[in-house]
Amino acid sequence: MLDLRRFEKEFDTVAAALKRRGVDEKVLEKVKVLFEEKKAVQKRLEAAQAEQNAKSRLFGQYKREGRDISELQKEVAENKERIAALNEELRTLEERLFELAATIPNLPDPDVPDGEDEEENVELKRVLEPTTFDFAPKEHWELAEANGWIDFERGVKIAKSRFSALRFEGARLERALINYMLDFNRDRGFEEVYVPFMANAESLFGTGQLPKFADDLFKIEGEELYMIPTAEVPVTNLFRDEILKIDDLPQRLTAYTPCFRKEAGSAGRDTRGMIRQHQFDKVELVCITRPEESDKVFEEMVSCASDLLTSLGLPHRHMLLCAGDMGFSAAKTIDLEVWLPGQGKYREISSISNTRDFQARRAKIRFKDENKKNRLVHTLNGSSLAVGRTLIAIMENYQQADGSIVIPDVLRPYL
Repeated sequence: MLDLRRFEKEFDTVAAALKRRGVDEKVLEKVKVLFEEKKAVQKRLEAAQAEQNAKSRLFGQYKREGRDISELQKEVAENKERIAALNEELRTLEERLFELAATIPNLPDPDVPDGEDEEENVELKRVLEPTTFDFAPKEHWELAEANGWIDFERGVKIAKSRFSALRFEGARLERALINYMLDFNRDRGFEEVYVPFMANAESLFGTGQLPKFADDLFKIEGEELYMIPTAEVPVTNLFRDEILKIDDLPQRLTAYTPCFRKEAGSAGRDTRGMIRQHQFDKVELVCITRPEESDKVFEEMVSCASDLLTSLGLPHRHMLLCAGDMGFSAAKTIDLEVWLPGQGKYREISSISNTRDFQARRAKIRFKDENKKNRLVHTLNGSSLAVGRTLIAIMENYQQADGSIVIPDVLRPYL
């Protein structure tokens, strides 16, 4: 949630930043009108309260002078009703502002490049050189069929399209990757947590999925619960509506969960294979930190995910997302894209974001600073990694001419 006081005070500056995020000018105009209406009502309310105070002080004077107070009583009662009506009008305006602000994304950091979509993201660096094959590399669905690792047809039969079943070494490798990733992150100082795979509306509001992205969530019928779209939701909300001790920060956490997404806006995209699924496994990194440390923690999270890919021998690149391609809650995002030789392109496998105090304001996550003052934390999250896409990347990068797949050395103890 944006800081509404700052939004009102620095409207033109904030609006200009939000236009970089693609926020419609009509929405910004609606916010401006509500701010102006609220200010006018506050002014009338303050005048009515001042009048009420002045008239209330007259009661003692009237009594000392022996004057009739019935007219004064009538005026005070009428003004009291006026104050109540103005308070209700102000409450309604603030409610409308809150509801509208809840649908507006975070401000981009100043160093986030302008741009509308992924075509305008900026490559920062590449790690490891793609393997040169002396044969035409296959895509993962061809390798899956040859090795019996992924059963797309039976996954659809059990559920519907964009579901699949892993079998034989494919299923074992998925489990091995989850365990390896959790161990890797724990060795880097992240505490392992295990959280519910469902979350309530308050939690999804806290991290920014609700109300704007309700159409992409799987809701449990008859319950105020949703299947989680990412572990970011339950892990961040471990601290919802809490005031943390400064000595307990930063909180560095890692968790494995399945993720459930309707992929409502992805019709026609990645229809073959396992790139875009309704259910997929992911190991997540979440950090809760003091504002002064969030840039440093952000770099640590990017390094952790990148080093994990390097340990698996997977070539990848770092991409700084442009303002128009970032997620709703993000102020800054770096994507890691892994090389898929079968497709002959880099594809996203991790997304690390600093949301600054945007989620903390929605979820009311605070800490008590050195001066005993309550302040909002900064929250950060990132994939480490999308497990299914890592499985695909291993299949394509470690494929042999005969269609077999070599297992990376670091995973062999887990198999």
